[in-house]
Amino acid sequence: MKLIIAVVQDDDSGDLIELLTDSGFRVTKLATTGGFLKSGNTTLMIGVEEDKMDKVINIIEDICKTRKQVVTTPSPVAGTTGVYVPYPIEVEVGGATIFVVDVDKFIKI
Repeated sequence: MKLIIAVVQDDDSGDLIELLTDSGFRVTKLATTGGFLKSGNTTLMIGVEEDKMDKVINIIEDICKTRKQVVTTPSPVAGTTGVYVPYPIEVEVGGATIFVVDVDKFIKI
């Protein structure tokens, strides 16, 4: 058995969870926060048999596409001097970060 841990953008999580559950997979959702843009993301934990692992990863790839987004630059580190003028920059968001971990034991109570 494998545990798939997928970190996805909040915008993609609803569609992804729906498609995974419609495909017969059980999903545990954790609300998390990203580091770079300080934006919300979702961490999903999905336990699957090894032969179904590729199907889950393909579903994640189909839903979680990268895209461009315009954001305002983060404020500078505290303690700097001068005037700070935020300006918009284009960054790539979306996609997914996926970890696959071996499960030694699975117990459902």
